[in-house]
Amino acid sequence: MQLDCYRIYAQAPKIVPGRSRREWMDSFADRHPYRCLPLTMANSTGWEILCPIDLEIEWNGGEMEDAIRLTSSAGDASVKSFAGSHFRRGIVTMHTGHLFRTPPGWAVWCGGAPNWPKDGIAPLSGLVETDWLPFPFTMNWQMTRPGKVRFEKDEPFCFITLTEHHKLEEVQPELHMLDSNPDLKAEFQAWSDSRADFNKRLAGREEEAMRDRWQRHYMRGTKSTGTAAETQHKTKRMLKAPKEV
Repeated sequence: MQLDCYRIYAQAPKIVPGRSRREWMDSFADRHPYRCLPLTMANSTGWEILCPIDLEIEWNGGEMEDAIRLTSSAGDASVKSFAGSHFRRGIVTMHTGHLFRTPPGWAVWCGGAPNWPKDGIAPLSGLVETDWLPFPFTMNWQMTRPGKVRFEKDEPFCFITLTEHHKLEEVQPELHMLDSNPDLKAEFQAWSDSRADFNKRLAGREEEAMRDRWQRHYMRGTKSTGTAAETQHKTKRMLKAPKEV
């Protein structure tokens, strides 16, 4: 598997492995959002494309290009080479500066960095057939109300990950009653009972529960019964940084 990232110009935006940390997660006194392993794994399952400049976006609510004003300490020329209002209606288009190529059947999914909310603006996601496309795609953000939004230099403005998108069409979801799988139901019931008991002890300020604060079954890759997960369990995602070739 390979992801080729062809820079269109020398000073194209940087691409770095996705980072698991988030400022809003750090702001909690005990940093308990990091106990949610699905959050941190999603944060780091892909690559971030970083803003080459700081960018302030101001939208007055209008529909045409002149309704959006883009400014930066880097100057107007840098802004024009990076961002514009191609689609109008409060949508800002940012240039990734790269042409991506993937093996046959694989595509790039692009959007905003997972669990990185920005007030007043929302990322638009796209699935790009990078196994044949001979030109770059752009990243688009939709202003959600009139006002100002700021992107800092080196803040991720785009997040890319890979998907074997044709294979998805071969997947047949099937609906079952949990009762039809006695083993799975027993494991679910063990989890439910364990969670209810722990929450009860925590509410009663039992010493052991207060010391633990949370159950670590998922983080440890074990079921509530103590049985280890049958498949490979991961607690960290360590993606490779792009290399010069």
